[in-house]
Amino acid sequence: MRVPVSWLTEHLDAGEAVGPQELADAFVRIGIEVDDVRALGDVSGPLVVGRVVEIEELTGFKKPIRYCRVEVGDEASDTDDEAEDDDIAPGIKTRGIVCGASNFAEGDLVIVALPGAVLPGGFAIAARKTYGKVSDGMICSARELGLGDDHTGILVLPSATASPGDDARPVLGLDDTVLELAPTPDRGYALSVRGLARELACALDVPFGDPASLDLPEGEGEAWPVRIEDPGGCGRFVVRRITGLDASAPTPWWMRRRLLLAGIRSISLAVDVTNYVMLELGHPLHAWDTASVKGELVVRRAEPGEKLTTLDDVERALDPDDVVIADDTGAVSLAGTMGGASTEITVDSTDVLLEAAHWDPASISRTARRHKLFSEAAKRFERFTDPQLCPAAVELAARLLRRYGDGSIQPGRTDVGQVVPFPAVTMPIDLPDRVAGTRYERGVTVRRLGQIGCKISVGTSAEGTALVSAIPPSWRNDLTKPADLVEEVLRLEGYDSIPSTLPPAPAGTGLTDAQRRRRTVSRALAEAGYVEVLPFPFMSPAVWDAFGLAEDDVRRHTIQVRNPLEADKDQLAGTLLPGLLETLQRNASRGFKDIALFHIGQVVLPGSNPLPVPELGVDHRPSDEELALLEAAVPAQPLHVAVVLAGQRQRSGWWGEGEQASWADAVQAARLVGEAAGVTLRVRSADLAPWHPGRCAELAVGDWPVGHAGELHPKVVEALGLPKRTVAMELDLDAIPLPDGRPAPSVSPYPPVLLDVALVADAKVPAADLAEALVAGGGDLLEDVRLFDAYAGDQVGEGKRSLAYKLRFRAADRTLTVEEATKARDAALAEAASRFGAGLRT
Repeated sequence: MRVPVSWLTEHLDAGEAVGPQELADAFVRIGIEVDDVRALGDVSGPLVVGRVVEIEELTGFKKPIRYCRVEVGDEASDTDDEAEDDDIAPGIKTRGIVCGASNFAEGDLVIVALPGAVLPGGFAIAARKTYGKVSDGMICSARELGLGDDHTGILVLPSATASPGDDARPVLGLDDTVLELAPTPDRGYALSVRGLARELACALDVPFGDPASLDLPEGEGEAWPVRIEDPGGCGRFVVRRITGLDASAPTPWWMRRRLLLAGIRSISLAVDVTNYVMLELGHPLHAWDTASVKGELVVRRAEPGEKLTTLDDVERALDPDDVVIADDTGAVSLAGTMGGASTEITVDSTDVLLEAAHWDPASISRTARRHKLFSEAAKRFERFTDPQLCPAAVELAARLLRRYGDGSIQPGRTDVGQVVPFPAVTMPIDLPDRVAGTRYERGVTVRRLGQIGCKISVGTSAEGTALVSAIPPSWRNDLTKPADLVEEVLRLEGYDSIPSTLPPAPAGTGLTDAQRRRRTVSRALAEAGYVEVLPFPFMSPAVWDAFGLAEDDVRRHTIQVRNPLEADKDQLAGTLLPGLLETLQRNASRGFKDIALFHIGQVVLPGSNPLPVPELGVDHRPSDEELALLEAAVPAQPLHVAVVLAGQRQRSGWWGEGEQASWADAVQAARLVGEAAGVTLRVRSADLAPWHPGRCAELAVGDWPVGHAGELHPKVVEALGLPKRTVAMELDLDAIPLPDGRPAPSVSPYPPVLLDVALVADAKVPAADLAEALVAGGGDLLEDVRLFDAYAGDQVGEGKRSLAYKLRFRAADRTLTVEEATKARDAALAEAASRFGAGLRT
């Protein structure tokens, strides 16, 4: 959140000695992160207020260009020979300035940087000829002046703000400083000037003036009929009515400036007022065009199939979980997130309803993520807003509209719903001292809890222990247990006051075997050219359809996340492939053609009958039985490794043609993992979605399957938008046994005997199975078997194929004779003939 220092100090009696850096240090001290401290005065040279006297539209260019005559006081351009004009009043000196913006008109006040000025970023202004005219200065936007990010048009000041030629610095408040803060998500109240100023008052021990302390008049009847059908989604709903409003009235400059520095663009008086109150008090408001509201307002859940066009002109299909506000025509607002287009405030709106409501944070959070509408209102409602603030928020907004828009506040006020106060939290008064390991001054606990708004009472337990009981303020829903109160005392007293003692470092035993294996596998894949990525750990159930899984496939049984970060990805992944393939697709869509990725991570595999998770309290240490139940309810989370490849595995170049990645590369990656893990994987043909049924291999340790590798099915590739012939491999690392020990390899100093054999066997016999038979028959002398050729044709007969292997024989203690090698070869051939009927090719 961005907030100018002048706005913060308006509610603090801090004195001139406390500057922006002192405020930033105070925020850091109490646990609020400061991202930036930005002074606004980074402008040098002449910067003045100007009045646009005349606008000439230049034609013949690709974009709209205007040549403007701007009155900037007594100074006139020495280079402008068109200063005198019959249409300009006598005595007015002007400058000619070329500008590409079109959001201003003749008579508007603008900010002009004259030649010699230097704007933020070192942008120097000088007179120059462009578009056939001499541009003697620049008319500035808010972003060019360093006031905000809005660059959609020129910064136009209200007519009575200043006079032409006045120094623009005091008008813009360039002596101010903007703090950019990032409060933690549990402190929704800190997304407001009110909340931040209160935090500073606690940190600096200075008086605080609450902007919500308004003298609220008694409501004389209802402002508008409202009914809450869903009390779980809406706890309170307050409405105030304004009539006779001049919706076209300009927003006062002081308010526009504060919104600008906070990063919010000025739109209209009614919208600007609601945004200002949201930033000031922390409670979002919504303004309705009363003439567009048909009948009673009803707060309810959306009906199946219901649709709503929101203020951004997008028609949205509503979910039955969405909380909406409806009138007689149906849903007219997406509660707490964005209003509907049908009731939008326009320049013709003279009758306005101001609404402030307290919404269920979880419901707003789900709605915002479901519709991808992360508005400023939703950001606050999902973090909790003060339900007691609703009347004050609408009252402040109503008074601002009455003052600046000549509106009349109607006497009625609708206030429906029930606000339940927070229960008291009781703790020993010395608990903060015991947690921090230090002794604070007497009365610190009571004073600090009182500063944050708690109602305090002190008593004694039956055992004689001094207790403090605190009723949290209405804006602090995060104070629910003694530990929360302790945290408040400790952070306000300063974490630096807590003594720190480093514990002695115990002697370690190094990495475990599992940790060492994981690092070895990761290093082996990286050395082979794969790039490690960390994909999103959640997945969409639609992935299973893209994978072509049957409806009864056990892999569809996953664990659903109650509050997902993305509404369509609400399941814990039982495989690494969805996240990896999404990462591959994203890289491919950005122009990368040759991709090799890997990831090592845990997956979640729920059992067929998952046990209920016990709810454990924090008032005592869980018993061994409770911990055992909790452990039993946790689903299995084995460690997997997966790779995906697309494009060329070996790139082409001056050295020759490249090599397309194929199923063999995925199998080789699995073998590489097995070698790094200290095991030899068996490879056999398999048929498992999402792999191609004819190009899928099952990987096993002994007879135990641990994964699959191969080329993905073409339909899967098409459904996920992947490059053609994408291949993938996934192994369960935890299913691979850890070797008890790795003996040092023995290297024979004696020469090998190399023999080639070509076997003719049935075409359905896998080459790996035939190689396994050769190894079994060759005995200890057979050191290595490698396939180097495969042939099918008339010479070997129909339904047959020839597989040629290189056999390497070697003895560890002597030079092997050809006769011994031949005998071992014949034994290997005999085993292949016995198992598969294979014979030598003639």
